[in-house]
Amino acid sequence: MKTFAIALTLGLAAAGTAALPSTSHAASGDLIYTGLFSNTAVGGYDAVSYHTDGAPVRGSRDFRTEWNGAEWRFASQENLDLFLANPEAYAPAYGGYCAWAMAQGYTAKGDPEVWRIVDGVLYLNFDRSVQEMWEEDIPGFIEQANANYPAIVS
Repeated sequence: MKTFAIALTLGLAAAGTAALPSTSHAASGDLIYTGLFSNTAVGGYDAVSYHTDGAPVRGSRDFRTEWNGAEWRFASQENLDLFLANPEAYAPAYGGYCAWAMAQGYTAKGDPEVWRIVDGVLYLNFDRSVQEMWEEDIPGFIEQANANYPAIVS
């Protein structure tokens, strides 16, 4: 009982000071963020649409593929074909985990509606307030996240 009380106290203290919740995905080695009850990347949005349409577009179950352990959905056969030809060019950085959190050394969900393309790479953030912090030093945060990413998700 004492161990449980200590763990609960530490957990509550950590929750009170954490800016973002970390996910259990990194602990299990998931390269792609899919949420707790899903295996769908980018929340079901078409990863190619950010690049081609300049906006997130919902994907369809009619146009889907498996890549890096997750299901990816697309709005059209054309977008699916583009992804299949070069998935790394379209998949979000850090597997869709929040770019700012990754720079801080932990994982948090990336919101498919809070995004930015930088130098041809799609980055997701946890929410708009986190994105504002990330935008204060995008090159610096990308450099930090690039260094952190492999160890955090492996």
